Amino acid sequence: MERAKILIAEDQSIVALDIKSRLIKLRYEVVGVVSSGEAAIEKALETQRDLVLMDIVLKGEMDGIGAAEEIHNSLDTPLVFLTAHYDAMTLERAKVTEPFGYIIKPFEERELQSNIEMALCKNRMQRRLKESERWFATTLRSIGDAVIATDALGSIRFMNPMAERLTGWSATEALSKELGDVFRVVDEKTGLLGETPVGKLAREWGMPLAEISRQFSVSTSAISQILGRKQIG
Repeated sequence: MERAKILIAEDQSIVALDIKSRLIKLRYEVVGVVSSGEAAIEKALETQRDLVLMDIVLKGEMDGIGAAEEIHNSLDTPLVFLTAHYDAMTLERAKVTEPFGYIIKPFEERELQSNIEMALCKNRMQRRLKESERWFATTLRSIGDAVIATDALGSIRFMNPMAERLTGWSATEALSKELGDVFRVVDEKTGLLGETPVGKLAREWGMPLAEISRQFSVSTSAISQILGRKQIG
């Protein structure tokens, strides 16, 4: 099995060497050890790394949180903070970077390994989910039916090109708008506006759409798509 590649950002050389030796003992591959935020960003961009272990206090003008934010915005790399700082203000700043872990020094080897493994596992799952979402979105964009997906409250989350042509709304304009504002159902006999598929479903089932979705573990967006296609057809 291929060993996970880890980049270490730690300003204290003795501590950095200790972390490196622990990682090697745990059968990880250390691809670099840096002491400043600027160097962490540069090294992350030029190396093949699976995870970054980031101290918050680093040398240079940029601290670990600033470096982590740059890495988070540029790379799909999980990051675990490894620091002695855990005050409320520091934690709030760190949250912005969406770290996969936060280890307080001093730490046990088992704690280090478990955080790394959890971060790697979570990142793999997120990548698979993103791939599935991209595949699903591509499929919906290419089919001949008009598809509108909503959340549990009936706000639009997705429209394919056919739905854009049918409604006259672009997907960007329609995003987060109520389905009834974009997709209008007209009774062909009376010429009056009718119920949207979302409203019809909630009325027929006698409960809010979010409750229907929760009880039956059915995607609200999928329900809207199916009903939407029936109404359009």
